[in-house]
Amino acid sequence: MQYKNDTIIIREFTPQEFILFLNLFENENVTRYLPYKTPDEYKEMFEKALSEYTEGPFSRWGIFNAKNNDFVGMCLARVFLDNPEQIEIGYTLGENYWGKGLGTNVCKALLDYCLSLNYSKDIVAVTDLENIGSQKVLIKNGFTRIENLVRGERELAYFLINKTKYPI
Repeated sequence: MQYKNDTIIIREFTPQEFILFLNLFENENVTRYLPYKTPDEYKEMFEKALSEYTEGPFSRWGIFNAKNNDFVGMCLARVFLDNPEQIEIGYTLGENYWGKGLGTNVCKALLDYCLSLNYSKDIVAVTDLENIGSQKVLIKNGFTRIENLVRGERELAYFLINKTKYPI
């Protein structure tokens, strides 16, 4: 995925950017709503992303500030683990980029990308029940909140865009 507007650039990570990726997840406020992972698990996640670039079309990508190339965060699109008939999108932004409209920008870019793939799969996103900020971003981008998703002991807010009803 390659995307650029006046605010953000979304692109493949380079192997040298692992430290940026890892540092993103060291902030407790950033990971508050995410499942716990060890540094080794993040390394595995990053290496998997790099290998997925050649396989396409899904992976994790870096988000960078279009004005100064500062690292903003990461985003993903993948076959939804809970339902392979759906495509999941998600993003994680560095705390210094919260509240600036970037989440809405990233969500829209991911949505456009997934819709451009011409799959007949619905697009979904899940958030922690308390992550109201991300839920507002999803609704602003046309997602509908559906019944909560139960994953093990955890209940998550579940959002969906029905691909057949989404105006492209």
